[in-house]
Amino acid sequence: MIADIDYEAEYNNRARVPEHPSLIAGWARDAQSWRESQAGAWRRISYGPGARNTIDVFPSRNQGALVVFIHGGYWQALDASFFSHLAAGLNAHGVGVAIPSYDLCPQVSIDDIIAQMRNAARALAPLSRRLVVSGHSAGGHLAACLMASDWRAVDAALPHDLVRAAYAISGLFDLGPLIGTSINTALGLDEPSARRASPLRWTPPSHGSLDAVVGENESAEYFRQSRTIVDAWGRAGLQTRFAAVPGANHFTAIAPLADPDSPMTRRLLDLATRR
Repeated sequence: MIADIDYEAEYNNRARVPEHPSLIAGWARDAQSWRESQAGAWRRISYGPGARNTIDVFPSRNQGALVVFIHGGYWQALDASFFSHLAAGLNAHGVGVAIPSYDLCPQVSIDDIIAQMRNAARALAPLSRRLVVSGHSAGGHLAACLMASDWRAVDAALPHDLVRAAYAISGLFDLGPLIGTSINTALGLDEPSARRASPLRWTPPSHGSLDAVVGENESAEYFRQSRTIVDAWGRAGLQTRFAAVPGANHFTAIAPLADPDSPMTRRLLDLATRR
């Protein structure tokens, strides 16, 4: 970390985007409307014993094509119910979307949340043996974690390439800069735990691909985080891409997922249907 960077200003997205309450309220409204429009089609499944260990599945007409979307909230806020509408873009192309919830810090650690998302992916394996995992903010971090996971160590019955691609939107891949910020009050990270939970510090995956995208109007640190993992994993031989979402801030960067014709949806469609 560089001492003269104001990490609080760089990572405190709610302070950077004062209109965030109305944007989050809009997510909730749009998500409820999408669930209501899909009544009888979508379902909720469990992947663990906790009340939040559930996955909302918006099904596929394209057998085997499934994209997982992991929500953000700095591992300490929100749940899947705010993001149902983001299934609309891919559903229009017949691709299923699964949106898991997870327990939140400080009740659990980030390591615990990583383990929960691995359990969620294992629960989805019968629906698709080659998952594409997307995610926003903390969910982008978790998508990268799943991409780099040793699936045979999780369950010897799983294919080693259970996750074929990760698409991280506004992700965080090195958690060290969060230690001195107000965000860490709930996370409780120190140097060892931050390093342990940072996929940038892990052995890069040996297969698949990573897309890391950020909103055009996000902080320099968000750009640095995504460019750094794209460069590092690319040097290790992985197919990687970096892109910016035009005109988007941290909260609007995910909006293209609801649009069947957006470049973001089209890219995920390609990843999910690629043979």
